[in-house]
Amino acid sequence: MKHDKIKIKTPQEIELMKKSGNVLSACHDMLAQNCRAGITTGELDKLAEEFIRSHGGIPTFLGYGGFPGTCCISINDEVVHGIPGKRVIQDGDIVSIDCGVTLNGWVSDAARTHIVGEVPEDVRRLVKVTEECLYLGIAQAKAGNYIRDIGVAVQDHAEKNGFGVVRVLVGHGVGRVMHEEPTVPNFDCGFKGEELRKGMVIAIEPMINLRTFRVYQLDDGWTYVTGDHKPSAHFEHTVAITDGEPRILTNGID
Repeated sequence: MKHDKIKIKTPQEIELMKKSGNVLSACHDMLAQNCRAGITTGELDKLAEEFIRSHGGIPTFLGYGGFPGTCCISINDEVVHGIPGKRVIQDGDIVSIDCGVTLNGWVSDAARTHIVGEVPEDVRRLVKVTEECLYLGIAQAKAGNYIRDIGVAVQDHAEKNGFGVVRVLVGHGVGRVMHEEPTVPNFDCGFKGEELRKGMVIAIEPMINLRTFRVYQLDDGWTYVTGDHKPSAHFEHTVAITDGEPRILTNGID
């Protein structure tokens, strides 16, 4: 991959992306309050669309490649890209919500996994460790490091805890569109990849399974599920590379 494929953002552009990220973070906070037993995934999706539009944004996912929802809502063994609809969330589910906002032409992308009611201890630990993987990956997102450093940090922590790291789905650059170069694997890809430079903005998004790393896509053309139908968790932030510590653009903190 060549450097000229990667779009470096100016400080002013990163500030605009941060404004987009603030709307997305607030949307996720709202969804967290409403992600409960008895609500449908379609109802959650409608809440997200109304929230984003009321804050001047556009739902990035809606219509992207033909996707029919504002959010990808994936439950239990669904890894990512679950289509919102009539499915009712149940006590004991874990629910991964992935969403994007376009504000003033700039995209932000983030995901969280929610525990609904009581779940087995190993599932609760899966969710906790997946979030830890995200922040360990972010800690490597510094100028002078390489894309590989992020994946190594994620994989080491996940596998140390006995969990499987999804290989066929990865993070990505973010900017004017949702998917830019470079790709950001959550595992040791075996080569350094791009050197991280000030002004790069990337989405880091560990997808971690309770057991197997294998996944497959359902006939709906979107939803990925685990190969053994055991649960999966997903966390994501949009992150800017700076001269110092990485700056998270989707955490609601200025």
